Amino acid sequence: MQKFNHLSPEQRYQIEILIKEGYTQTQIAAVIGVHKSTISRELKRNTGKRGLHSKSYQAKVAINRTRERHRFKRKKIRFTEQLKEQARAWLEQDKLSPELISATWKKLNQPGVSHETLYDWIWKAKKSHHWSLIQHRGLYKHLRHGKRKQKRGNYRQNRGVIKERVPIDQRPDFIENRQRLGDVEVDLMMGKNHQSALLVMTDRATLITTLDFLPSKEAGLVKTKIEKRLKWVGPSWIKTCTFDNDMAFALHHELRDKYGVKTFFTRPYTSQDKGTVENRIGLIRAFLPKGTDLNETSDQTIAEIEQKINNRPIRKFNYLTPKEKLLSYKTVALIT
Repeated sequence: MQKFNHLSPEQRYQIEILIKEGYTQTQIAAVIGVHKSTISRELKRNTGKRGLHSKSYQAKVAINRTRERHRFKRKKIRFTEQLKEQARAWLEQDKLSPELISATWKKLNQPGVSHETLYDWIWKAKKSHHWSLIQHRGLYKHLRHGKRKQKRGNYRQNRGVIKERVPIDQRPDFIENRQRLGDVEVDLMMGKNHQSALLVMTDRATLITTLDFLPSKEAGLVKTKIEKRLKWVGPSWIKTCTFDNDMAFALHHELRDKYGVKTFFTRPYTSQDKGTVENRIGLIRAFLPKGTDLNETSDQTIAEIEQKINNRPIRKFNYLTPKEKLLSYKTVALIT
């Protein structure tokens, strides 16, 4: 079937001239390259019926009439209220970006809208006083925009020296390829007034991430939490751990000697050396913003955030989740 195209303003002016020159509808259609039924329909709709232009075709009048018809034509609404409520829930509860919301609709074979439409809706709602948008005014606060990362945790704790520290430039080059399971980056996400923290461990290949509450940064406590994770997933599963230079990781060599996990340390003040776990911490901050008192955050809440992160679609995995990516390796899942 030939795709129908609307007549352009130029074509309408051609029709007006050709009619005045005595051309038939068939001849006009041949000149401007459309079907003769298109000409017939155009003349029927837009020929004047009364007044000065009665029974004559005027291109300017035809253009104005067409615009008015399209203006009042009932249009199909793709971004329905149901979709808006679903997008709102994913933004507020799961902290999904507009891009991930759009990708999730596609993944579920569910009609949706593009991420550009979602961004447009969110920013219009922020500034609007219209009743249909005012209820969504605060959604922009759930976007991960304009949040500049600050260097964390490298002031007081660096006064000591970490024994048997192996610099990251001695880490095998193939780890950069992210093809092997078990190369883990480790970091601390600090709570209010640096009085508590989350131990965050992320596998470089799958982005599987674990969260553990720490009431303090004492090195023995941090070692115990990491050891508990090693025992849970099986020591042979984790092959390397990369830390920053926080003294909280000073007992790394005990884990290395006991479990055979090779340990490496980033360059001072170089967060990109462990950019994978830094990225995950940025996502966790959407659920637990800076200033959150982690002592008042329940274990259940932390576990729920861990689940949300590991079930979140990832663009570079073609929108598979970390859990799905892990299963694609046909290995035992880290998170059950």
